[in-house]
Amino acid sequence: MAAAKIKKGDSVVVLSGKDKGRTGTVLQVMPKDGKVVVEGVNVATKHRKPTQMNPQGGIDRTPAPMAISKVAVADKDGKPTRVRFEVKDGKKVRVAVKSGETIDG
Repeated sequence: MAAAKIKKGDSVVVLSGKDKGRTGTVLQVMPKDGKVVVEGVNVATKHRKPTQMNPQGGIDRTPAPMAISKVAVADKDGKPTRVRFEVKDGKKVRVAVKSGETIDG
């Protein structure tokens, strides 16, 4: 398995699709499926019937998984950047390709 270039908690930019250009925080990464869940992006609506637990019913809006290839890590200026790995002080860290800044650590 390859090292994770996008991790939970990262700020990402959507590169394609109906939410192109929007930014959000990664809530969940599913490496086996190649998918990622981003807060406030690719929101799916589900109409719920009233039940005993939820007597009001209504519409639930939840972010749905999207392909990990559709998102890129956001640089400090909010623009998308690719990620590379470097070894600094004996630790493997993620580095933004455009700015050269370390993302974690």
